[in-house]
Amino acid sequence: MSATQAKLDPSHGQLLVKTGVAGRASKMGHRLTIVMDRWEAAVTWDGTRPKAVELTVEVDSLRVLQGEGGMTPLTAPEKTLIRANALKCLDSSKHPLIRFTATDIAPTDDGYRLTGELEIHGRTKQHVITVAAAEDGGSWQVSADTQVRHSDFGVRRYSMLMGAMQVADEVTVSFTGTADTAGSA
Repeated sequence: MSATQAKLDPSHGQLLVKTGVAGRASKMGHRLTIVMDRWEAAVTWDGTRPKAVELTVEVDSLRVLQGEGGMTPLTAPEKTLIRANALKCLDSSKHPLIRFTATDIAPTDDGYRLTGELEIHGRTKQHVITVAAAEDGGSWQVSADTQVRHSDFGVRRYSMLMGAMQVADEVTVSFTGTADTAGSA
Protein backbone atom coordinates (compact mmCIF):
# COMPACT_ATOMS: atom_id res chain seq x y z
CA MET A 1 0.00 0.00 0.00
CA SER A 2 1.39 3.42 -0.92
CA ALA A 3 1.82 6.29 1.49
CA THR A 4 -0.77 9.08 1.54
CA GLN A 5 -0.54 12.50 3.09
CA ALA A 6 -3.15 14.49 5.01
CA LYS A 7 -2.89 18.21 5.73
CA LEU A 8 -4.25 19.79 8.90
CA ASP A 9 -4.67 23.49 9.67
CA PRO A 10 -6.71 25.68 12.06
CA SER A 11 -9.93 24.58 10.32
CA HIS A 12 -9.28 21.11 11.83
CA GLY A 13 -8.63 22.14 15.43
CA GLN A 14 -7.07 24.50 17.91
CA LEU A 15 -3.42 24.82 18.95
CA LEU A 16 -3.14 26.47 22.39
CA VAL A 17 -0.31 27.58 24.66
CA LYS A 18 -1.00 27.95 28.40
CA THR A 19 1.43 29.86 30.57
CA GLY A 20 1.91 30.10 34.29
CA VAL A 21 3.32 32.83 36.52
CA ALA A 22 6.43 32.56 38.73
CA GLY A 23 8.19 34.77 41.26
CA ARG A 24 7.43 36.40 44.60
CA ALA A 25 4.64 38.53 43.07
CA SER A 26 3.14 35.71 40.98
CA LYS A 27 -0.35 36.20 42.46
CA MET A 28 -0.49 39.54 40.65
CA GLY A 29 0.06 37.97 37.21
CA HIS A 30 -2.28 36.32 34.73
CA ARG A 31 -2.07 32.71 33.63
CA LEU A 32 -2.52 33.11 29.90
CA THR A 33 -4.25 31.06 27.24
CA ILE A 34 -2.78 31.86 23.82
CA VAL A 35 -4.02 30.50 20.50
CA MET A 36 -1.79 30.02 17.46
CA ASP A 37 -3.90 31.10 14.48
CA ARG A 38 -1.62 30.02 11.60
CA TRP A 39 -0.16 26.52 11.55
CA GLU A 40 -0.06 23.50 9.29
CA ALA A 41 0.59 19.84 9.96
CA ALA A 42 1.33 17.20 7.35
CA VAL A 43 0.68 13.59 8.36
CA THR A 44 2.11 10.87 6.14
CA TRP A 45 0.18 7.61 6.40
CA ASP A 46 1.42 4.14 5.55
CA GLY A 47 -1.87 2.30 5.22
CA THR A 48 -3.79 2.98 8.43
CA ARG A 49 -0.76 4.04 10.53
CA PRO A 50 0.89 7.46 10.66
CA LYS A 51 4.48 7.24 9.48
CA ALA A 52 5.65 10.87 9.82
CA VAL A 53 4.30 14.17 11.14
CA GLU A 54 5.55 17.67 10.36
CA LEU A 55 4.09 20.70 12.14
CA THR A 56 4.93 24.31 11.28
CA VAL A 57 3.61 27.23 13.36
CA GLU A 58 3.91 30.91 12.43
CA VAL A 59 5.09 32.63 15.62
CA ASP A 60 3.50 35.99 14.80
CA SER A 61 0.07 34.32 14.62
CA LEU A 62 -0.13 34.14 18.41
CA ARG A 63 -3.18 35.77 19.95
CA VAL A 64 -4.00 36.12 23.65
CA LEU A 65 -7.41 34.57 24.30
CA GLN A 66 -7.70 35.08 28.04
CA GLY A 67 -5.91 35.53 31.31
CA GLU A 68 -6.89 33.87 34.58
CA GLY A 69 -5.99 35.26 37.97
CA GLY A 70 -4.21 38.55 38.37
CA MET A 71 -5.32 41.64 40.22
CA THR A 72 -7.78 42.76 37.51
CA PRO A 73 -9.32 41.19 34.39
CA LEU A 74 -7.26 41.47 31.20
CA THR A 75 -8.30 44.30 28.88
CA ALA A 76 -7.96 44.39 25.09
CA PRO A 77 -5.01 46.83 25.26
CA GLU A 78 -3.26 44.56 27.79
CA LYS A 79 -3.73 41.57 25.47
CA THR A 80 -2.13 43.60 22.67
CA LEU A 81 0.81 44.52 24.92
CA ILE A 82 1.24 40.90 26.06
CA ARG A 83 1.29 39.76 22.41
CA ALA A 84 3.97 42.34 21.57
CA ASN A 85 6.08 41.28 24.56
CA ALA A 86 5.75 37.59 23.65
CA LEU A 87 6.82 38.25 20.04
CA LYS A 88 9.82 40.20 21.35
CA CYS A 89 10.80 37.40 23.77
CA LEU A 90 10.49 34.83 20.97
CA ASP A 91 12.43 37.15 18.61
CA SER A 92 9.79 36.43 15.97
CA SER A 93 11.37 38.66 13.31
CA LYS A 94 14.54 36.52 13.40
CA HIS A 95 12.83 33.17 14.18
CA PRO A 96 9.39 33.34 12.51
CA LEU A 97 8.59 29.61 12.66
CA ILE A 98 8.28 26.85 15.23
CA ARG A 99 8.69 23.34 13.82
CA PHE A 100 8.17 19.82 15.08
CA THR A 101 9.17 16.85 12.93
CA ALA A 102 8.31 13.36 14.17
CA THR A 103 10.15 10.52 12.50
CA ASP A 104 9.48 7.81 15.08
CA ILE A 105 5.82 7.13 15.70
CA ALA A 106 4.91 4.28 18.05
CA PRO A 107 1.37 3.10 18.82
CA THR A 108 0.13 3.38 22.41
CA ASP A 109 -3.04 2.05 24.06
CA ASP A 110 -5.06 5.11 23.06
CA GLY A 111 -3.06 6.73 20.25
CA TYR A 112 0.58 7.32 19.38
CA ARG A 113 3.88 8.50 20.84
CA LEU A 114 5.63 10.90 18.48
CA THR A 115 9.39 11.28 18.91
CA GLY A 116 11.21 13.88 16.89
CA GLU A 117 12.83 17.29 16.85
CA LEU A 118 11.27 20.51 18.10
CA GLU A 119 12.75 23.78 16.84
CA ILE A 120 11.98 27.03 18.67
CA HIS A 121 13.96 30.27 18.58
CA GLY A 122 16.58 28.72 16.30
CA ARG A 123 17.36 25.83 18.69
CA THR A 124 16.45 22.21 18.07
CA LYS A 125 15.86 19.65 20.81
CA GLN A 126 14.60 16.07 20.91
CA HIS A 127 10.95 16.07 22.01
CA VAL A 128 8.24 13.48 22.66
CA ILE A 129 4.51 14.12 22.29
CA THR A 130 1.81 11.65 23.30
CA VAL A 131 -1.27 11.89 21.09
CA ALA A 132 -4.67 10.41 21.95
CA ALA A 133 -6.52 9.40 18.78
CA ALA A 134 -9.88 7.70 18.40
CA GLU A 135 -11.56 6.85 15.13
CA ASP A 136 -15.08 8.25 14.92
CA GLY A 137 -17.09 7.55 11.76
CA GLY A 138 -14.57 8.39 9.06
CA SER A 139 -12.44 10.81 11.05
CA TRP A 140 -10.06 10.85 14.00
CA GLN A 141 -10.68 12.79 17.21
CA VAL A 142 -7.18 13.84 18.23
CA SER A 143 -5.80 15.51 21.35
CA ALA A 144 -2.32 16.11 22.72
CA ASP A 145 -0.67 18.00 25.57
CA THR A 146 3.06 18.55 25.94
CA GLN A 147 5.28 20.69 28.14
CA VAL A 148 7.96 22.96 26.72
CA ARG A 149 10.51 24.97 28.70
CA HIS A 150 11.61 28.45 27.64
CA SER A 151 15.10 27.72 29.01
CA ASP A 152 15.56 24.67 26.76
CA PHE A 153 15.32 26.90 23.70
CA GLY A 154 17.02 30.08 24.91
CA VAL A 155 13.77 32.04 25.01
CA ARG A 156 13.85 34.96 27.43
CA ARG A 157 10.87 34.88 29.79
CA TYR A 158 8.97 38.12 30.16
CA SER A 159 9.27 39.58 33.66
CA MET A 160 8.15 42.63 35.61
CA LEU A 161 8.86 44.20 38.96
CA MET A 162 12.58 43.46 38.74
CA GLY A 163 11.88 39.75 38.25
CA ALA A 164 9.41 39.41 41.12
CA MET A 165 6.75 38.39 38.57
CA GLN A 166 7.58 36.47 35.40
CA VAL A 167 6.20 33.96 32.96
CA ALA A 168 6.86 30.45 34.28
CA ASP A 169 9.64 28.54 32.52
CA GLU A 170 7.36 25.65 31.52
CA VAL A 171 4.35 26.18 29.26
CA THR A 172 1.76 23.63 28.13
CA VAL A 173 1.06 23.27 24.43
CA SER A 174 -2.16 21.46 23.54
CA PHE A 175 -4.05 20.46 20.44
CA THR A 176 -7.60 19.22 20.03
CA GLY A 177 -9.17 18.58 16.69
CA THR A 178 -10.47 16.29 13.98
CA ALA A 179 -8.53 14.73 11.14
CA ASP A 180 -9.58 12.63 8.16
CA THR A 181 -9.11 8.89 8.52
CA ALA A 182 -6.02 7.55 6.72
CA GLY A 183 -6.58 7.09 3.03
CA SER A 184 -9.52 9.52 2.85
CA ALA A 185 -7.51 12.74 2.70
